[in-house]
Formats: sequence, C-alpha cells, structure tokens
Amino acid sequence: MTARTAVLVVGAGPVGLAAAAELRRFGVSVRVVDAATDPATGPRAMQLWPSGLAVLDDLDMLREAGRLGQPIRAMRFRLTGRRRFDLSLGTADQPLLLPQHQTEELLERALRGLGGRVERGIRVTGVEQDATGVRAHTDGPDGLGVIEADWLIAADGVRSTVRAALAVEFLGEQVPMALLLAEGTLTEDIEHGVVHYSMSDKGSLVFAPMRDGKVRIYTAVPAGTPLTEETVQRLLDERGPSGMRLARLDVAREFTSAERIASRLRVGRCFLAGDAAHTHAPLGGQGLNLGLQDVRNLAWKLAGVVSGALHPDVLNTYEQERRQAAEQTVRATHTMLRVFTLPPLAAKVRDLVWQGLESAGVLRRWFVPLLAGRRVRYALPGPGRQAGARAPQWAMAHSVDGRLVLVTGGAAADWARSLAARWPRLVAHHTAAGRGRHQRGFLLVRPDGHISASGAGAASREAVARLLGALDGTGRVLGDAEKADDQGIHDADHR
Repeated sequence: MTARTAVLVVGAGPVGLAAAAELRRFGVSVRVVDAATDPATGPRAMQLWPSGLAVLDDLDMLREAGRLGQPIRAMRFRLTGRRRFDLSLGTADQPLLLPQHQTEELLERALRGLGGRVERGIRVTGVEQDATGVRAHTDGPDGLGVIEADWLIAADGVRSTVRAALAVEFLGEQVPMALLLAEGTLTEDIEHGVVHYSMSDKGSLVFAPMRDGKVRIYTAVPAGTPLTEETVQRLLDERGPSGMRLARLDVAREFTSAERIASRLRVGRCFLAGDAAHTHAPLGGQGLNLGLQDVRNLAWKLAGVVSGALHPDVLNTYEQERRQAAEQTVRATHTMLRVFTLPPLAAKVRDLVWQGLESAGVLRRWFVPLLAGRRVRYALPGPGRQAGARAPQWAMAHSVDGRLVLVTGGAAADWARSLAARWPRLVAHHTAAGRGRHQRGFLLVRPDGHISASGAGAASREAVARLLGALDGTGRVLGDAEKADDQGIHDADHR
C-alpha cells in the first residue's frame, strides 16, 4: 500500500500526538503510525511545567488537564538535620502532576477532534528521501507497505528506529546509577499541591502526592535492589520524613537513564523530536516538557512551509534552537542528579549552600524558572534586547492559525495594522493597551511563545519588515515611501 501525506509522524507517545495535533490545528494533512498495537500503560512521566502545558492550551485541553491533574504550588525541601523550607511557585511557574497516560488520552482526543487518528501496529523499518519527499517502509497488520510524505517527524523514543535508519549517532553516556520508581498509598495523609524533596545523609528521595490519593516516589538505588514493599519502606525510613508508612505498594521498578543528544536533529526532510532527539536524567520532570517544546518550535514552522507562507530555510532554525535547549536541560539535570546523590559529608556542605541560596532568594529567581522552561532563550536575529526570550504572560495572545502576533500598545497600532495587511498570511496584530513602556513599542511573538523582535523606534520597525520578508522568502524591505510613512508614525508616537 502506498499513500501520500504532507507529514508522517512516527510514534504516538505524547510528543508524536502533540506534533500531529498541532499540525492538524494548522490545517496540515498528517498520518501518525506507532509500532505498538495499544497505547502504553504504567507509570511514566507525570510533571507538566508551563512550557509543556502550553501545548495542551493550544489544543483547548488545558482546562480538562487541570480537572484531572494535581496543581503544584510549592517544592518542599527537607535537608540533613530536618531543616525544612518551601520554595513557592508563582502562577507562571506552577506545574501540573498528570500521569502520562492521561496526557496521551487528552492529546489523542484533540487529534481525533481535528480529524486525525493513530494507526497502530505499524512499524517503520526503513526511510528513504530525496529532494521531493520521504518514503517510509512499514510492516503492519496488512503486511509490508510504503508511506510517502513530504516531511517526517520521528517521535519514536529513545530507541528510535528512524534515527537508526538515518544513521544519526546518539551521543553521550549512561547515567551511572539506577533509580527506583515506586507508586502506592501511605497510611497518613501527605500535603497535596507540594512536591517533596527529602535530602538525608542516607540519600535523597523525591515524592509527590497525586490527585487519586497515590504517591509517586523516586530515589537512587544500587543496581539489582529487590523491588519489594520491605525495600520501599526501608528507603522511606532512611531517606524520607519521620513516620512515613507504606499502606500498599502498587508499582516498584528499577530503571536506568542516559544523557544523550542526537548528532543531528534534522536530516533532509526528517526531524527528530522528544526522546528520539535527546534524553537525560529524569529529575524535575524535564523530559516530556522538552519534547513538547520541540513540537511547539517545529509545528508552526513546518505548517508555514507546507502552506507556502514561510520559506523552507526557516526549518534550519529547528536544529539550532532545540539543540541549545536540549544541551541546557542535560546540563541542568546532570547537576541536579549530582546534587541529590552526594555522599554524607558532601551532602552536609550542599545543605549549607542550599540554605544560603534559599535565604538569598537565588533558588526562586534562578532554579524555578530553569525548571519551568523560562530560561530557554534562542539566539534570534530580530531587533531588540528581548529577541529570543519567552514572551511575558500578557503578550501570549497566540493565533490559532500559526501566524506570528505583533503585540503593540495603542500608539503603534496603525503601523502594526499596516504590517499585518502587508503580510496577512504571516503576521496578525494584537493590541495590549495600558502596558507602560510597551505602549509606544512592540513585541513580535512567535507561535511557540518566544519573542522574535522587540523595539519602539523606526530602525527596529524597519528591521521587523526585513525579518518578515526573510521569513516568507520575498526578502522585500521598506521602500522610501514606506519608510517615510513609518517615520511619520514613529514621530507621531513621540509627540
């Protein structure tokens, strides 16, 4: 069987489902295949930070996710000697505890609502491509087949068959320790809305109460540790708060992880996303969020190229931007893992340092935004000091059709409207009146929530016109008459 689609997504985990749903939201034809015959089950990732929740918001699933999940308002640290402090999370940084199978159910529901579906039991065995498209060789219930597509997104996990077929190296190394994941119920109530980090001289333990009454527990263990109720209780006694008693153990499994990034995130018409592109130590709930950010970065660009609104060169930025984010995340989780697994003497020094950082407010200003994804900043060519940063919450009025949004105060509205009229397929205008210094200026916000350009004067406005011309390939800049008109608007802004 041979079929043609604009984009083939390989893998129906959360990253693949999100990629397919986002593309369908932008009107792109998509096929999604997955080697498994049924959706995955069992405890996996569950912490969605705002950067990941933004995808659910794009797909109108955020309200339902909030109903099912457990919002987290604070991180509670218990240090050696039982000193305790809470690291409060503002509304812009609050994560949601939502088991991965529920995240996948929401994403698949969104995909179906947008006219897509998952084709299960279809394994991609090989990939060929040329300047016009991709041919994916498959093995499924109907036998061998070929799927033809203009583009391919590999979201098929750490053991990606597509990555192997493309001969892309997965560079890095294994994390030299095993982790225990346990899930069950306790005899006493644990405060909800808090992720607990217990850091004793016997080792560190992380636990989080979920909405259904269960508690998820993580801790480092020697390889081959017996996965029994007795083992989990012993670890709670040694590393957890005093008096934690296990009432029932539902899941206990040992797993290992690696710190790896693919040598290439794009090969011709094929892109790697999620765990197929990068993997790291599972601390702070970063993996799933990093993959969902991959999706948000790629989907609007790929949709724009498919529709003809964007020049294909824009796709080159995916590798540059997402590699930077992946490297930052791998470094951060590597550091966190070392911090949480120090030997007793070093752990005492760590606790003194953390107390000082907490007292000085450094953890709130630096550590929390890092976990929340707000410290990812791209090196973008647009004007303004804010270019590449994440847009502030008030400027996040995104368009449903994948266009950039030019956010202005009232004083710059006429200029912005004229620009939106000149590039109607590329940019929309949104007025955010009463925003102080932004009243006379502008922010050009990409569909993935990053600022493409900012400024207030004529020079920065001309640069925006050049940027839009580069994005759609026309390369046109403001002519003399247009410059005069723009200068007139600029002068009027400052009268």
